[in-house]
Amino acid sequence: MDKEFFNKFSENIRLGKLVHSIVTDVKTYAQEQIENIKKLSEVGMALSVEKDMNRLFEMILNEARRFCRAEAGTLYILDREKQSLKFEVCQNDRINIGMEDQGQPPIQLPDVPLYINNQPNHSNVSSHAALNKSIVNLPDIYNLADKVEYRDLSFKGTMKYDRITGFQTRSMLVIPMKNHEDRIIGVLQLINARDEETGEIIPFSEEILGIVSSLASQAAVALTNTQLISELKALLHAFIKSIATAIDEKSAYTGGHIRRVVELTRMMAEDINASKSEAFKDVCLSEAQLEELHMAAWMHDVGKITTPEFVMDKSTKLETIFDRIDLVKTRFELIKEGVKNKYAEEMVKFAVSRRRSPGMFEQLEMARDKKILEIQNDFEFIEYCNDAKDHMSDENIERIKDIGRKTYMLNGEEHPFLTKNEIRNLCIRKGTLTESERKQIENHAKMTFDIISQLPFPENLAHVAEYAASHHEKLDGSGYPQGLDSDTLPLQSRIIAIADIFEALTAKDRPYKTPMPLSQSLKILEFMKKDNHIDSDILELFIKNRRFLEYAEKEMNPEQIDIECMNF
Repeated sequence: MDKEFFNKFSENIRLGKLVHSIVTDVKTYAQEQIENIKKLSEVGMALSVEKDMNRLFEMILNEARRFCRAEAGTLYILDREKQSLKFEVCQNDRINIGMEDQGQPPIQLPDVPLYINNQPNHSNVSSHAALNKSIVNLPDIYNLADKVEYRDLSFKGTMKYDRITGFQTRSMLVIPMKNHEDRIIGVLQLINARDEETGEIIPFSEEILGIVSSLASQAAVALTNTQLISELKALLHAFIKSIATAIDEKSAYTGGHIRRVVELTRMMAEDINASKSEAFKDVCLSEAQLEELHMAAWMHDVGKITTPEFVMDKSTKLETIFDRIDLVKTRFELIKEGVKNKYAEEMVKFAVSRRRSPGMFEQLEMARDKKILEIQNDFEFIEYCNDAKDHMSDENIERIKDIGRKTYMLNGEEHPFLTKNEIRNLCIRKGTLTESERKQIENHAKMTFDIISQLPFPENLAHVAEYAASHHEKLDGSGYPQGLDSDTLPLQSRIIAIADIFEALTAKDRPYKTPMPLSQSLKILEFMKKDNHIDSDILELFIKNRRFLEYAEKEMNPEQIDIECMNF
């Protein structure tokens, strides 16, 4: 009885230990799975916030290796245009290859074609997995004799790599990464799973496949989102540049203006960020703010799409769609012919009349020639005023008006030498634009805001319209279109304003002005600074860092870079 009781008691103890062991194992497994799910969730969150593509590649591979305790790994991204798997990242603990920001050397591997001679490439394990959209789990690549399904695979390249590096590839797990449309976007290749306790190379367990597949899916989503954001950003920038190029090309004389303003803006923004001066010690434009500024510089003249070409390109005072000086010249030739005809008729009358007197014909010829010379002088003066680059004096304006009051007869009707519109244009005191034309030009700033503000920019580009449209504002409030002053004009707009002015002063492709020497351009900027039109701190930094010389050497004629500019 005692023996039977003892045996039953012993059996219960044994069963209890077995149950306890099973419970412990189940509990351990459950805890491991919970821990894996927790880690997977954390990784998913980390992947979702990473925007840098290269760091995202590194993170995907690193986390996949960590879950599998893989000794090495490679990440390929699909290049749809080339129909190949583009190598992106390689990590290997054994031979110290890994993340570049940890001081480890980068490595380059050849891309893997999906097709060779228009036939699917099943000889490479990564292309095989991508083409089949299936996971490949190989316990030992050196011993695949019994794996009939993988008979087409070739590991010659891998084995050659092993011989060169001393590394030995054994187990391999290859996972295709699919996006939400079930399209392959890349391949994750993990090499040599290690036993957690012994560190020995072992096959990748079936248990870990679910976790790693889940990670690959999360990585694919994060990668797709990042690629999409990058592609949309690239599309936006390309669209903006194409619009800017079209606006530049709208005028035969301003090609490249916007590009040069963007370059100057970039220079000044970089200097401000690097400056330790009192004015900018607390200023540091972030990457997002620099992108916003860059975008605003590209779009600062988008409003000119509404400005008539003949106003934008008006190189003389009488120019509209064409230069009307030719019409005036034809008219004055007609007037001279009329004078000649009139005096010829007088001579005929005197020739047939009895009232002829000595020297009469000579007097008529002298009067005729004097009148013709007067008309010719008037036209030459008009031609001079039409091209005048200098300030028109009151005396010259009055002479234009006097010429305009003169008349001639044509077909029995009296006509003025100059039309009212021609007089108004020729009396422009400075430049070539009338007041109404100048307002048309200035209206481009308002139109820039109206056009850009209609675009649904993301939050990080919310100020593009504001910065772009206020590049003609002045610190004293005398600018346009809003009359902003030093209290309301943003730093970014001040940067673009100086860039726009400096480019215009130094441009070598304007037909209405001679290319200005660099020293004269800088003096004008100094005068504008003293008049409180532009930001003195930005200008002083631009001059101090000699950025004007760097720009001049690339964009200006050599003769514009004069000795005097070196004194600035």
